[in-house]
Amino acid sequence: MGFRSLRPSWRAALATGATAVLAITTAVAVSGTASAAGTGPCDIYAGGGTPCVAAHSTTRALFGSYSGSLYQVRRWSDGGTTNVGVLSAGGYANAATQDSFCSGTYCTIVRIYDQTSRHNDLTIAPGGGANPTADQGANAAALPVTAGGHKVYGVYISAGNGYRNNATNGVATGSAPEGMYMVTEGTHVNDRCCFDYGNAETNNNDTGNGDMDAIYFGNLCWFTPCAAGPRVAADLENGLFAGGNGSNTANTGRNSAFVTAVLKNNGTTTYAIKDGNAQSGGLATRYNGGLPTQSGYRPMTKQGAIILGIGGDNSNGSVGSFFEGVMTSGYPSDATENSVQSNIVAVGYSKSVTFPVNGATYRLTNLQSGKLLDAVNCGTANGTAIDQWQALGNTCQQWRFNSVGANKWTITNVNAGKVLDAVNCGQALGTAVNLWQSLGNLCQQWAVIPAGNGRYELVVENSGMLLDNQDCGTANGTSARLWMWLNNTCQLWSFS
Repeated sequence: MGFRSLRPSWRAALATGATAVLAITTAVAVSGTASAAGTGPCDIYAGGGTPCVAAHSTTRALFGSYSGSLYQVRRWSDGGTTNVGVLSAGGYANAATQDSFCSGTYCTIVRIYDQTSRHNDLTIAPGGGANPTADQGANAAALPVTAGGHKVYGVYISAGNGYRNNATNGVATGSAPEGMYMVTEGTHVNDRCCFDYGNAETNNNDTGNGDMDAIYFGNLCWFTPCAAGPRVAADLENGLFAGGNGSNTANTGRNSAFVTAVLKNNGTTTYAIKDGNAQSGGLATRYNGGLPTQSGYRPMTKQGAIILGIGGDNSNGSVGSFFEGVMTSGYPSDATENSVQSNIVAVGYSKSVTFPVNGATYRLTNLQSGKLLDAVNCGTANGTAIDQWQALGNTCQQWRFNSVGANKWTITNVNAGKVLDAVNCGQALGTAVNLWQSLGNLCQQWAVIPAGNGRYELVVENSGMLLDNQDCGTANGTSARLWMWLNNTCQLWSFS
């Protein structure tokens, strides 16, 4: 499973201004009832005899008594950091702390605190066997949602983002039993490796079968055939197991706006996979049975690191969203997991996307260069290159956004009538972008992600990479390309 090199080649600024007609709000989740502080998922697990050994969330306390910090952000302007805590013990994140601290600049999530007494905090992942370059932290403003009636922020993972802790305390090793869950989004996925949360190697390398035990969520089908995704699978190293020995078409997946993903593994004989709509209802058991019979999985040889957003060897081409997750000591009962699901549903996670306006036309300006995203020489043919150029006031620098799903857009050049496209559906760093007739594929679909201060990232759906101003150039003619998230202004765009 590897996200190897991704070549750079798409720098451009999307043109400014144009027609905003009807404001259309796309509600991608329905708010539930806010959960009162007092009992959190980790209180439920402890009551079931399987206490949390790690508890991570940027949205809320996972213990009813927790009153500490949830996460830390670092400001781009001066490198200063601040911790974001809860509004009250057992409550929700105080997002106003982040908003105030990051006002007028941009921020990165650099640490996600463990709410247990074991201090298994997650920090930005180092390089590994699949990708030796250290990862980047997530844009702190990229995933605003509502929880318990409060504005909070999740962790938006795009290609190149990842978190890790290789020196944990109390996390299962060897064949020790454990359970885990995370809350994620069913609409922010791809088929690259590997949007994981859970137990991994301590040396950032693939060290063999059975050395991992992590939840995976996404569309990657490791063992064919697979049912349609996205699905929860068990990343046990060298395979994403949908159940049994890998292939399990009964694991039909879940694409609700918010998803509860659950995995448990007794380390010697058995594992189970469950999923649920994190806004309503109970859990569905997708598999409950024997561990894989391939060599290395009976017994397991877990190493006890914790990863988020990446594979055990730092395969980091995947995308995903993370709101909360825990890992336990011991194999949780079904009754305990059902109670945890009820607790999650009571949070009332919801999200709405109101920008851009469906059908509206904009000029897109790169924050670093101040120049606009431009179709080279006003070309109209398939394959027309994209660059950045000073404002010319023409339709070659105007782009129409049309919704094709939950925060998924096609971006059509007004002059050419063709859409912004990742050349040959490339996934390498530096993949160029061009104009092409509409093909209806993910290489022509883009997410518009807030960065704060009225600027946005543009993320192509097939690879999870961002529209980037090549080498941060400022000259007319600088190419537009795709690159992993780098936490810089060369990847931020304003709409006008």
